[in-house]
Amino acid sequence: MPAKSNELKIEDKLWEACDKFRGSMDQSTYRNVVLGLIFLKYVSDTFEEQHAELVSEYPEDAEDRDAYTENNIFWLPENARWSVIAAAAKTPDVGTVIDTAMTAIENENDSIKGVLPKNYASDDLSKERLGEVIDLFTDVQVGDEESRKNDVLGRVYEFFLRKFATNGDGEFYTPRSIVRTLVEMIQPFSGKIYDPCCGSGGMFVQSEEFVSEHQGTILDLSVYGQEWNPTTWRLAKMNLAIHGIDNNLGPRNANTLLDDQHRGERFDYALANPPFNVKDWGADKVADDARWKWGIPGNSNANYAWIEHILSKLAPDGKAGIVLANGALSTSSKDELAIRKALLEDHKVDAIVAMPSQMFYSVSIPVAVWIFDMNQASANERDRTGETLFIDAREMGTMTDRTHREFSRKDIDKIAGIYHAYTGTSGEVYKDVPGFCKAATLKDIVANDYVLTPGRYVGLADEEQMSDEEFDDEMNKLNSVLRDQFVQSDRLQERILNALRGIGYGD
Repeated sequence: MPAKSNELKIEDKLWEACDKFRGSMDQSTYRNVVLGLIFLKYVSDTFEEQHAELVSEYPEDAEDRDAYTENNIFWLPENARWSVIAAAAKTPDVGTVIDTAMTAIENENDSIKGVLPKNYASDDLSKERLGEVIDLFTDVQVGDEESRKNDVLGRVYEFFLRKFATNGDGEFYTPRSIVRTLVEMIQPFSGKIYDPCCGSGGMFVQSEEFVSEHQGTILDLSVYGQEWNPTTWRLAKMNLAIHGIDNNLGPRNANTLLDDQHRGERFDYALANPPFNVKDWGADKVADDARWKWGIPGNSNANYAWIEHILSKLAPDGKAGIVLANGALSTSSKDELAIRKALLEDHKVDAIVAMPSQMFYSVSIPVAVWIFDMNQASANERDRTGETLFIDAREMGTMTDRTHREFSRKDIDKIAGIYHAYTGTSGEVYKDVPGFCKAATLKDIVANDYVLTPGRYVGLADEEQMSDEEFDDEMNKLNSVLRDQFVQSDRLQERILNALRGIGYGD
């Protein structure tokens, strides 16, 4: 516990220092400046630690590029090392020194070529404040072995992403507890994992943590993703590099639905939080695409295009966890209803979890987690063909401040535990819990016109059912309120009539 407390102090201290930039530049520029510095400090610390070991034991290899890259450490030329940056902190040329360092790192490391920010020499950036932040970073070790073991830099990077999201720039950041819920449900231990709208790479980082916690290794996972926003694509590349996660995010940023960067690839797992309810997404440009196996999605909403794209990328035994706006559960749009019906009748919708409100930083609309299984009758699970699990988690979670809610680890374990009991992989016997979960049959769903809102299936919790006395008391309260409203309505109607009579229109 003391170590974690210390990390949080580091995060808060760095944020306080970097917050000096705010107000002197727009949010996105400020964000990129700060995250770029964190990245530069990390790769320099890891390099310097390896460099010191080589100087001590194998001095002839201290400047040998292979001695670093074979250990997954970025090779840094001399002008890209933090010692050079720190020495320039109090000079007017500090911005140019940093830009030169960023360019040099890119030139020497193909995996981040064209990724790093290089606007530190800009006249809009206060060199005095930049120097102050560099001095602070100089005092913090984020790339030494102990810090890497505790993922101090990863925590700092995510802390900053979360802070930026809280300040209104949350499109690239899916809240940690939502990601963790998806990961715990589909359990990506090994194989190929895909996120078609990867944002800043949080799905992959959480997957790595999950694998590590279960005594696995991230080397057992191959990471593939795509991102449309060029700045966010670069944030993801830096984030994954910081966590030591090899990745293929495509050669460039691109619109996944219209320009698939991983055409022909198939994946064992997919995790995604697509942009909600996108209109006019370009359906006419891909109307004849082979991805639309369950129906052609319309142009008025991209939700079902995302679903079909993701399922088209899965292996025959693959699983996907997708976050979608609640409207997708019950939309009666002709094309969307047809696709939902086809997916259900093809036994692909394995589970639906209704999530609480206020889970996201930048949007407040209610969402649900969809779990898809391409083979509900796989050998290592219970045969669930023709079933869908519904979980109503809307009352779960804890408010962390006035506007944001998070799941605790206990909440996540409860949801994932129910799902794994349902699939027969946990050793626990699944049971419906009134008010919380229900394993419904396709016949049940057809009777509800293919609507997938969990509340329709889980019913009321036993403890929430009212006694006759409680019911009478509640009805008396409602009747009293209704009578008061009728009286107010009569008064308002009389005032309106009097006003009309005053101008010659009354009866």
